[in-house]
Amino acid sequence: MAQPLFGIVPAGQPVIVTPTETPTPTSFLFGISGLKTFSHIVVFLLPGVVLPEGTAAAIYLVTPIPGQAEPKLKFLGGIGPGKESAIFKISGAGSGENVPAAVGVSVEPAESVAARMRAENAGALVPVNNRQQQGPSTLVLAQRIIQNAFNFLASFSGTAGQTEVVPLKAFEEWWRKFESRVRSDPGFLERDT
Repeated sequence: MAQPLFGIVPAGQPVIVTPTETPTPTSFLFGISGLKTFSHIVVFLLPGVVLPEGTAAAIYLVTPIPGQAEPKLKFLGGIGPGKESAIFKISGAGSGENVPAAVGVSVEPAESVAARMRAENAGALVPVNNRQQQGPSTLVLAQRIIQNAFNFLASFSGTAGQTEVVPLKAFEEWWRKFESRVRSDPGFLERDT
């Protein structure tokens, strides 16, 4: 068997690191029972595990649908570089009975996982830490972007006569670095520094 990549912890239960099923080389099912007995689940990358570049792990709650062969998949969120673990609230996801379920983990393109996370509406199952706090206002985000640009560009300022100037090339360099940081850490502007 290949080295385990992920661990899951249904609240109040032991850590599970061995998938019960591996439908494809990049998707794993971790069987759990008694959905009613816990309301949160932790999913994390095991120590030393690094996902292939440009990928992230999409997390799904998989529950059976009585009378149907195909189970119900509920996208919970994702983990990956820079966010190696997450806690997901899953209460209310079942029928209120102790039902068998699984947590599906699928290694997918990072942009696809990020887009699904952005597309989830407020009533959907989302990571607990996202639901507990709202991000900063648009005004605060704009101020942080301007502050970031000002701090970077200030070191390039010079004078032309009595006018302070910044070369356009410096602005282009800031934009390139800023865009790269947004791609690698989309939430950096939302955190208080």
